[in-house]
Amino acid sequence: MARLPLPIYGLENLYLYPRYQTRADYQKATGQEPPPFNPNQRPKYWFDPTAKDSPRRNVVYDNTLVLSQFGKPIPGPDGKPMLDLLTLPKMEAATVNIPPEGTNIEGTDAYEELLPLRDLEPGEELFFQFGGLVAVKNVELFDSLKEGFTPADRALIQAIAKKLGV
Repeated sequence: MARLPLPIYGLENLYLYPRYQTRADYQKATGQEPPPFNPNQRPKYWFDPTAKDSPRRNVVYDNTLVLSQFGKPIPGPDGKPMLDLLTLPKMEAATVNIPPEGTNIEGTDAYEELLPLRDLEPGEELFFQFGGLVAVKNVELFDSLKEGFTPADRALIQAIAKKLGV
C-alpha cells in the first residue's frame, strides 16, 4: 500500500500481513483451524504465507518496531520510533500463535510478536502521538495543517457564504 492521502494514519497501514484479532477471525479469513496456542512462545496474530518455502532456517524482516522491556516503542537517536530487524525461525514465521479467548491463560502476559512493516514511502514518517502511540505522518499534508486557512480555502468559504447570502 502506498502513502495515503491523509495527514496522519495508523501503523496498521504499514503491516506486511493481516492481523487476526481472535482465533475465530483467523478461521473465518483463512478457512483453517488455527494451531493450538503455545504458551511457551509469544502470542502472534499474523503469519507469513511464504516463510515455509524459504530455503533458510530463519526469516528476516527489515522493519519492526523496537520495544522497551515494558513493551513500549522506543525512540531512536532522531527521536522517531526506532525500527530494527526481526528474525524468526521459518516455521514460527509461517504460523500464528493466537491464544484462546478468556482470562488467566498462561503465556498471554508476554508481549505479542510485532508485525513487520513495509518500507516507508518518500514523504512518510513514523512519529509518536500523544501517549506514546506510534502513527504514520504524510509529511506534506501534515505540514499543511500548521498553516491554517490557505487563500484557496478563504475563497471557497467566501463563495459558500455568498451563495448562502451571509
